[in-house]
Amino acid sequence: MELSEAKQKFIEAWGKLGSEWGINRTMAQVHALLLISPEALTTEEIMVTLSISRGNANMTLRELIGWGLVEKQHKAGERKEYFFADKDTWNIARQVAKERRKRELDPVIKILDELSKVEGDAKDPEFMTFTKSVKDINKLAKNVDKTLDTMLKAEESWFWGSIFKMFK
Repeated sequence: MELSEAKQKFIEAWGKLGSEWGINRTMAQVHALLLISPEALTTEEIMVTLSISRGNANMTLRELIGWGLVEKQHKAGERKEYFFADKDTWNIARQVAKERRKRELDPVIKILDELSKVEGDAKDPEFMTFTKSVKDINKLAKNVDKTLDTMLKAEESWFWGSIFKMFK
C-alpha cells in the first residue's frame, strides 16, 4: 500500500471512529489529517485535501479548538492561520474523555442528583422501583466519573498498569 492510500484509509477510519465517540465524521477526519501532517496546515490545505467547503472547514476547526484537540498558530510574516494537532495519543484520549465528561456525564449526574430527592410513599411499588433505579444509575455514573477523574489525572503508564493489574 502506498503512503497516500494509507493516509486516506487512516482519515476514513478515524472519521468512523470519531463518529462512534460522539464527534461528527468531518471533525474526526480533519483531526486525523492534522494528526498525520508533520507541519501545521492552513484552512485551504484542509479544504482541498478533504474536499470540504470553507464554511465546513472553519466550523470544524473552531469545534476542534473548542474540544482542545487542535491549536491555531501564526507564522511570522504570513496572514494565514495554521492549525496543528497534538500527536500524543494519551493526551488526545484524556482530552476527549474530559470533553465527553463535561458534555454528557456531568449533566446526567446533575439530573440524577435532582431525581434522587423525589418524595413519595416508600410503600408504593412505582416509587420504590423509580428510586432504586435512579439510585443505582447514579451510583454507576458517579463510579464512571471517579474512573474518568483518575484517568484525567494519571500518567499513561500508571493508568494502564493499574487497569491491567485488575484483569490478571
